[in-house]
Amino acid sequence: MKKIMIMVIASMLVILSACGSEESSGSSEMQLVEEGSFSFAMSGQYPPLNYKENGELTGFDAEIGKEISKRIGLEAKPVTNQWETMIQGLKANKYDAIIGSMSATPERDKQVDFSEPYYLSGAQIFVAEDNQDIQSKEDLEGKTIGVIQSSTWKEMAEELSENIKGYPTDVNALQDLELGRLDAVITDKIVGINAKNEKGLKIKAIGELLNEDRISVAVNEGNKELIEKINEAIQSMKDDGTYEKISMKWFNENIMEN
Repeated sequence: MKKIMIMVIASMLVILSACGSEESSGSSEMQLVEEGSFSFAMSGQYPPLNYKENGELTGFDAEIGKEISKRIGLEAKPVTNQWETMIQGLKANKYDAIIGSMSATPERDKQVDFSEPYYLSGAQIFVAEDNQDIQSKEDLEGKTIGVIQSSTWKEMAEELSENIKGYPTDVNALQDLELGRLDAVITDKIVGINAKNEKGLKIKAIGELLNEDRISVAVNEGNKELIEKINEAIQSMKDDGTYEKISMKWFNENIMEN
């Protein structure tokens, strides 16, 4: 009888040990820099997406990162890193992810794994708020379009009209648009939205994006468990309205929509 009891107890200990190992391996499958926390990097110099206020990282990216952290059950640790070495810092395990308005380009995809996009940007046409004549890119033929000099937007504009005017900055072009000196401006969607909100410019976006930038979370290659958790968190934020609430707070519109 004693032998039977000993064998039963021994079997139970083996089972408990195996369960403990599975739980331990499950929590470590996300390959975190520090167990129990989720560190994510951004430049901290790109308002309103990410910037420092009173020494704290804030902005749209920071808030999205904190919400993702909460939904995957980890402590949020936003950090800054120079944009030029952002991917190198990730690969050196300085942080777990990049949530800093990084486009998921094919070139970058060779070095990191990307989540589903957490917002969409790209080349957007803007016109004056009261302009009813221009509804799409087809309406720009013969119109005067403002763009940053020597930019990819200039090349796009030249395919739509012969009348192109170059500017040193997007804001200069958008201000002239409001004043009626231009028919349209082509610039980055988020840049235009921010100028509209921050500068109070009476402009509006029209038509679909001329090209699409999928802004995504980057993690180290092969960290499948973490990227799956991040994707689930982003989707749940969209489903329950949290994403739109955060987007409206920072941009007065849902920037996931094209």
